[in-house]
Amino acid sequence: MELWLGTHEPAWLARLSVPLFLSHRRLARRGSLPRALGRWALDSGGFTELSMHGGWRTSADAYVEAVQRYAEEIGNLVWAAPMDWMCEPDVVAATGLSVREHQERTVASFLELRGRGPFVPVLQGWKLADYEACAELYADAGVDLAAQPLVGLGSVCRRQRSREIGEIVGHLAAGGLRLHGFGVKKTGIERYGDLLASADSMAWSFRARRSPPLPGCTHASCSNCARFALLWREQLLTLRPPTLF
Repeated sequence: MELWLGTHEPAWLARLSVPLFLSHRRLARRGSLPRALGRWALDSGGFTELSMHGGWRTSADAYVEAVQRYAEEIGNLVWAAPMDWMCEPDVVAATGLSVREHQERTVASFLELRGRGPFVPVLQGWKLADYEACAELYADAGVDLAAQPLVGLGSVCRRQRSREIGEIVGHLAAGGLRLHGFGVKKTGIERYGDLLASADSMAWSFRARRSPPLPGCTHASCSNCARFALLWREQLLTLRPPTLF
Protein backbone atom coordinates (compact mmCIF):
# COMPACT_ATOMS: atom_id res chain seq x y z
CA MET A 1 0.00 0.00 0.00
CA GLU A 2 1.23 3.48 -0.87
CA LEU A 3 0.67 6.06 1.85
CA TRP A 4 0.12 9.66 0.78
CA LEU A 5 0.97 12.05 3.60
CA GLY A 6 -1.86 14.52 4.08
CA THR A 7 -0.93 18.13 4.74
CA HIS A 8 -2.51 21.56 4.68
CA GLU A 9 0.91 23.17 4.12
CA PRO A 10 1.49 23.76 0.36
CA ALA A 11 5.12 24.70 1.07
CA TRP A 12 5.80 21.05 1.90
CA LEU A 13 5.49 20.28 -1.81
CA ALA A 14 8.85 21.94 -2.38
CA ARG A 15 10.44 20.48 0.76
CA LEU A 16 9.43 16.82 0.99
CA SER A 17 9.93 13.99 -1.48
CA VAL A 18 7.39 11.57 0.04
CA PRO A 19 3.98 11.34 -1.69
CA LEU A 20 1.80 14.21 -0.45
CA PHE A 21 -1.96 14.75 -0.44
CA LEU A 22 -3.35 18.30 -0.50
CA SER A 23 -6.76 19.88 -0.80
CA HIS A 24 -7.86 22.15 -3.62
CA ARG A 25 -9.18 24.50 -0.95
CA ARG A 26 -5.64 25.04 0.37
CA LEU A 27 -4.11 25.66 -3.05
CA ALA A 28 -6.86 27.72 -4.67
CA ARG A 29 -6.22 30.72 -2.42
CA ARG A 30 -2.54 31.02 -3.38
CA GLY A 31 -1.23 33.46 -5.97
CA SER A 32 2.08 31.64 -6.37
CA LEU A 33 2.58 27.90 -6.14
CA PRO A 34 5.62 25.87 -5.07
CA ARG A 35 7.35 23.47 -7.43
CA ALA A 36 6.87 19.89 -6.23
CA LEU A 37 9.91 17.90 -5.22
CA GLY A 38 8.01 14.60 -5.28
CA ARG A 39 4.71 13.08 -6.36
CA TRP A 40 1.43 14.36 -5.00
CA ALA A 41 -2.34 13.96 -5.37
CA LEU A 42 -5.24 16.40 -5.03
CA ASP A 43 -8.36 16.21 -2.90
CA SER A 44 -11.35 18.17 -4.15
CA GLY A 45 -12.18 19.60 -0.74
CA GLY A 46 -15.74 18.43 -1.23
CA PHE A 47 -16.41 17.51 2.40
CA THR A 48 -15.83 21.09 3.54
CA GLU A 49 -17.59 22.56 0.52
CA LEU A 50 -20.75 20.52 1.01
CA SER A 51 -20.76 20.82 4.80
CA MET A 52 -20.42 24.60 4.71
CA HIS A 53 -22.54 25.47 1.70
CA GLY A 54 -24.85 22.51 1.07
CA GLY A 55 -23.53 22.09 -2.45
CA TRP A 56 -20.69 22.83 -4.83
CA ARG A 57 -20.20 26.54 -5.52
CA THR A 58 -17.24 25.86 -7.81
CA SER A 59 -18.07 25.10 -11.44
CA ALA A 60 -16.58 22.11 -13.25
CA ASP A 61 -14.77 24.43 -15.66
CA ALA A 62 -13.23 26.41 -12.80
CA TYR A 63 -12.08 23.22 -11.08
CA VAL A 64 -10.56 21.87 -14.29
CA GLU A 65 -8.76 25.17 -14.83
CA ALA A 66 -7.35 25.01 -11.29
CA VAL A 67 -6.21 21.39 -11.67
CA GLN A 68 -4.52 22.18 -14.97
CA ARG A 69 -2.75 25.09 -13.30
CA TYR A 70 -1.54 22.85 -10.47
CA ALA A 71 -0.29 20.27 -12.96
CA GLU A 72 1.66 22.88 -14.92
CA GLU A 73 2.99 25.13 -12.15
CA ILE A 74 3.52 22.62 -9.32
CA GLY A 75 4.27 19.58 -11.47
CA ASN A 76 4.29 15.90 -10.48
CA LEU A 77 0.49 15.76 -9.98
CA VAL A 78 -0.37 12.06 -10.20
CA TRP A 79 -4.16 12.16 -9.81
CA ALA A 80 -7.04 14.32 -8.65
CA ALA A 81 -10.41 13.56 -7.09
CA PRO A 82 -13.50 14.68 -9.00
CA MET A 83 -16.06 17.02 -7.48
CA ASP A 84 -17.53 14.15 -5.49
CA TRP A 85 -20.44 14.17 -3.03
CA MET A 86 -19.71 12.51 0.31
CA CYS A 87 -22.38 10.40 1.98
CA GLU A 88 -21.75 10.92 5.68
CA PRO A 89 -25.12 11.54 7.39
CA ASP A 90 -24.22 15.10 8.39
CA VAL A 91 -23.17 15.96 4.84
CA VAL A 92 -26.35 14.45 3.40
CA ALA A 93 -28.31 16.48 5.96
CA ALA A 94 -26.46 19.64 4.91
CA THR A 95 -27.37 19.20 1.23
CA GLY A 96 -30.92 17.97 1.81
CA LEU A 97 -30.40 15.32 -0.87
CA SER A 98 -30.45 11.53 -0.66
CA VAL A 99 -27.46 9.17 -0.69
CA ARG A 100 -28.55 8.07 -4.16
CA GLU A 101 -28.53 11.65 -5.42
CA HIS A 102 -25.05 12.15 -3.97
CA GLN A 103 -23.87 9.05 -5.80
CA GLU A 104 -25.45 10.12 -9.08
CA ARG A 105 -23.79 13.53 -8.82
CA THR A 106 -20.43 11.94 -7.98
CA VAL A 107 -20.59 9.73 -11.07
CA ALA A 108 -21.80 12.65 -13.21
CA SER A 109 -18.84 14.72 -12.03
CA PHE A 110 -16.34 12.07 -13.07
CA LEU A 111 -18.01 11.69 -16.46
CA GLU A 112 -17.84 15.45 -16.99
CA LEU A 113 -14.23 15.77 -15.85
CA ARG A 114 -12.57 12.68 -17.31
CA GLY A 115 -10.23 13.43 -20.17
CA ARG A 116 -9.70 16.96 -18.87
CA GLY A 117 -7.14 16.08 -16.22
CA PRO A 118 -5.85 13.16 -14.13
CA PHE A 119 -9.22 12.54 -12.48
CA VAL A 120 -10.05 9.20 -10.87
CA PRO A 121 -13.53 7.78 -10.22
CA VAL A 122 -14.72 7.77 -6.62
CA LEU A 123 -17.20 5.42 -4.99
CA GLN A 124 -19.48 7.07 -2.44
CA GLY A 125 -21.94 5.45 -0.07
CA TRP A 126 -22.53 4.52 3.55
CA LYS A 127 -23.46 0.85 3.65
CA LEU A 128 -22.05 -1.93 1.47
CA ALA A 129 -25.20 -1.95 -0.65
CA ASP A 130 -24.70 1.77 -1.30
CA TYR A 131 -21.19 1.27 -2.65
CA GLU A 132 -22.42 -1.61 -4.82
CA ALA A 133 -25.17 0.64 -6.17
CA CYS A 134 -22.63 3.37 -6.91
CA ALA A 135 -20.45 0.87 -8.78
CA GLU A 136 -23.51 -0.07 -10.83
CA LEU A 137 -24.01 3.58 -11.76
CA TYR A 138 -20.49 3.65 -13.15
CA ALA A 139 -21.08 0.40 -15.04
CA ASP A 140 -24.32 1.75 -16.51
CA ALA A 141 -22.35 4.78 -17.71
CA GLY A 142 -19.81 2.52 -19.43
CA VAL A 143 -17.03 2.92 -16.83
CA ASP A 144 -15.26 -0.34 -15.98
CA LEU A 145 -13.95 0.34 -12.49
CA ALA A 146 -11.83 -2.81 -12.48
CA ALA A 147 -9.94 -1.44 -15.48
CA GLN A 148 -9.18 1.88 -13.75
CA PRO A 149 -5.69 2.36 -12.30
CA LEU A 150 -7.25 3.72 -9.11
CA VAL A 151 -10.73 4.05 -7.58
CA GLY A 152 -11.32 6.35 -4.63
CA LEU A 153 -13.31 5.07 -1.65
CA GLY A 154 -15.10 7.93 0.04
CA SER A 155 -17.03 8.50 3.27
CA VAL A 156 -14.83 6.21 5.39
CA CYS A 157 -12.62 8.76 7.15
CA ARG A 158 -14.46 9.08 10.45
CA ARG A 159 -15.43 5.45 11.04
CA GLN A 160 -12.15 3.55 10.98
CA ARG A 161 -13.08 1.37 13.94
CA SER A 162 -16.20 0.08 12.24
CA ARG A 163 -16.01 -3.56 11.21
CA GLU A 164 -18.32 -2.68 8.33
CA ILE A 165 -15.59 -0.59 6.66
CA GLY A 166 -13.25 -3.55 6.57
CA GLU A 167 -16.02 -5.65 5.01
CA ILE A 168 -16.71 -2.95 2.40
CA VAL A 169 -13.03 -2.69 1.48
CA GLY A 170 -12.67 -6.47 1.32
CA HIS A 171 -15.74 -6.89 -0.88
CA LEU A 172 -14.72 -4.18 -3.35
CA ALA A 173 -11.09 -5.29 -3.48
CA ALA A 174 -12.23 -8.85 -4.18
CA GLY A 175 -14.03 -7.42 -7.22
CA GLY A 176 -10.70 -6.37 -8.67
CA LEU A 177 -10.77 -2.68 -7.72
CA ARG A 178 -7.52 -0.88 -6.91
CA LEU A 179 -8.82 1.24 -4.06
CA HIS A 180 -7.60 4.48 -2.56
CA GLY A 181 -8.89 5.09 0.97
CA PHE A 182 -9.56 8.74 1.74
CA GLY A 183 -8.53 9.87 5.22
CA VAL A 184 -7.58 6.44 6.54
CA LYS A 185 -6.21 6.43 10.07
CA LYS A 186 -3.81 4.07 11.82
CA THR A 187 -6.58 1.68 12.88
CA GLY A 188 -7.85 1.36 9.33
CA ILE A 189 -4.40 0.86 7.85
CA GLU A 190 -3.66 -1.89 10.36
CA ARG A 191 -7.01 -3.61 9.75
CA TYR A 192 -7.37 -3.48 5.97
CA GLY A 193 -4.39 -1.57 4.57
CA ASP A 194 -3.20 -4.67 2.73
CA LEU A 195 -6.41 -4.54 0.66
CA LEU A 196 -5.85 -0.95 -0.46
CA ALA A 197 -3.66 0.18 -3.33
CA SER A 198 -3.13 3.46 -1.51
CA ALA A 199 -4.47 5.73 1.23
CA ASP A 200 -4.00 9.27 2.44
CA SER A 201 -3.94 10.37 6.06
CA MET A 202 -3.55 13.51 8.16
CA ALA A 203 -4.01 11.61 11.41
CA TRP A 204 -0.46 12.58 12.35
CA SER A 205 -1.59 16.20 12.93
CA PHE A 206 -4.40 15.11 15.26
CA ARG A 207 -1.92 13.01 17.23
CA ALA A 208 0.63 15.85 17.32
CA ARG A 209 -1.87 18.30 18.79
CA ARG A 210 -2.30 15.95 21.74
CA SER A 211 1.36 15.09 22.23
CA PRO A 212 4.35 17.04 23.57
CA PRO A 213 6.67 18.47 20.89
CA LEU A 214 9.36 16.09 19.68
CA PRO A 215 12.76 16.38 21.36
CA GLY A 216 14.59 19.21 19.65
CA CYS A 217 11.45 20.93 18.36
CA THR A 218 11.02 24.48 19.68
CA HIS A 219 7.39 25.05 18.69
CA ALA A 220 4.56 24.65 21.20
CA SER A 221 2.91 21.92 19.12
CA CYS A 222 4.06 19.63 16.29
CA SER A 223 0.65 19.84 14.59
CA ASN A 224 2.30 21.55 11.59
CA CYS A 225 5.67 19.85 11.96
CA ALA A 226 7.10 18.06 8.94
CA ARG A 227 9.52 16.13 11.14
CA PHE A 228 6.67 14.72 13.22
CA ALA A 229 4.68 13.87 10.08
CA LEU A 230 7.57 12.01 8.47
CA LEU A 231 8.33 10.02 11.60
CA TRP A 232 4.66 9.13 11.99
CA ARG A 233 4.50 7.99 8.36
CA GLU A 234 7.66 5.89 8.68
CA GLN A 235 6.41 4.15 11.78
CA LEU A 236 3.01 3.49 10.25
CA LEU A 237 4.48 1.98 7.10
CA THR A 238 6.80 -0.30 9.02
CA LEU A 239 4.16 -1.01 11.69
CA ARG A 240 6.83 -0.79 14.35
CA PRO A 241 5.63 -0.30 17.95
CA PRO A 242 5.38 3.46 18.41
CA THR A 243 8.27 4.90 20.38
CA LEU A 244 7.50 8.59 19.98
CA PHE A 245 3.74 8.72 19.71
